[in-house]
Amino acid sequence: MDTETLIMLAPALLVAGYLSGGGLWASGLQAGATSRWRPLPVLLISFAVIGSMQVVLPGEQLMRWLGSEAGLRGIATGCLVGALVAGPPYAMYPVVASLYHGGASIRALVDLMIGKALWDVHHLPSDIAVLGLRITLVRSVSSLLV
Repeated sequence: MDTETLIMLAPALLVAGYLSGGGLWASGLQAGATSRWRPLPVLLISFAVIGSMQVVLPGEQLMRWLGSEAGLRGIATGCLVGALVAGPPYAMYPVVASLYHGGASIRALVDLMIGKALWDVHHLPSDIAVLGLRITLVRSVSSLLV
């Protein structure tokens, strides 16, 4: 959602909440303020991981596995790491930015984000529990073909 839409939508929702009574507008503001801080611990941890990665991973090792000369190995590594890494998708963006500045290829990093979005193995138990095994298998196999 772009900034202009939010600028128009926020006052309209506040007025609608005020007109409906019962203090809904205040509850909405409070919920928004609370949800603003919820991702902060995850982002702080991801920044700590980024700092550690820059110290622990030598640049030449990173280039060998995710650099432009890595070829198919870089693509496969990006997809596999994306599928296996835990955490919400927004925590991946600082990590991807750090890897990019460290010399990783855009292709491998896009594959890392695709692996996180499509093949996140940490979601499989909940997918099976909610959707059932058949739908989960169809979704997983079809996303492998992408």
